[in-house]
Amino acid sequence: MGTRLRPLTERIPKCLVPVLGKPLLQYWLDLLLPNGIDRVLINTHYLAEQVVSFVHASPWRERIVLAHETELLGTGGTVLHNRDFFGSSAFMVAHADNLSLFRVDEFIAHHLRRPPGTALTMMTFDTDAPRRSGVVVVDARGIVQEMHEKAANPPGRRANAAVYIFEAEVLDFMASLGRAQIDLSTEVLPSFMGRISAFHNSQYHRDIGTPESLAKAASEYASRPQAITAH
Repeated sequence: MGTRLRPLTERIPKCLVPVLGKPLLQYWLDLLLPNGIDRVLINTHYLAEQVVSFVHASPWRERIVLAHETELLGTGGTVLHNRDFFGSSAFMVAHADNLSLFRVDEFIAHHLRRPPGTALTMMTFDTDAPRRSGVVVVDARGIVQEMHEKAANPPGRRANAAVYIFEAEVLDFMASLGRAQIDLSTEVLPSFMGRISAFHNSQYHRDIGTPESLAKAASEYASRPQAITAH
C-alpha cells in the first residue's frame, strides 16, 4: 500500500512512484531485461489497473507476465504461488519499491560460483539507516551468518537489499510450510542461515519507503547521470 509515502500513494501505486520523472518499475525493467533476464513476472494488488496500463504501454510488454492478487500472499507466498513460471531454473526476486543500480551479469555470475552448499544469493548494500534495515553479518567466505531485522543496536551497516537469486530448493522449502501466505524475511531466510551467499552492491541501492528516502534518491540519482543508461 505504500502507507509511509502517503499522500503520494493514495493516487499511485508504490512501484510506479517516479524518481526524476521515471517510475521505479521502469528502472527495474530497463536494468534487467537487456542484461540476462528473459522474462519478468509482476504481481499486482493495490491500484492494479495503473500497473496493467503501464505494462501494456511498455516496450517490454511481450516479456512481462502479470499476476493479480486479490489477497496479498506475502513476499514468499507470491513466489510460491507462481512457481510454474520459474520451473526448475534459478530465478531473481526483487522488490520494485527499491531503486538499485548494479551489474546484472556480475550478480548472476556471483550466484553461479557461490560457495558449495548455498542455495541462494542475497544482494547487500551499506545502509545509512541501519536501525530501520535488515543488517547482516557475513563471514570471510561471503556467507551470511546472522540477520538483525530493525535492531536497536545493529552490528554494522551492511544490510539486506531484498534482491535475491534463488535455486529451486528454496521453492521446495516454501512448499513444505503448507500455507499460502509466506514472508521471505521472517519465515524463509532464517531457515537458510549459513547457506546464503552475499553479493555486495557497491554502486547504488536505496529503499523508497518514505518521502525523505524518495527525495534522497532523486538528489543522488541527479548526480549520477550515467545511472540512467548504465547496464
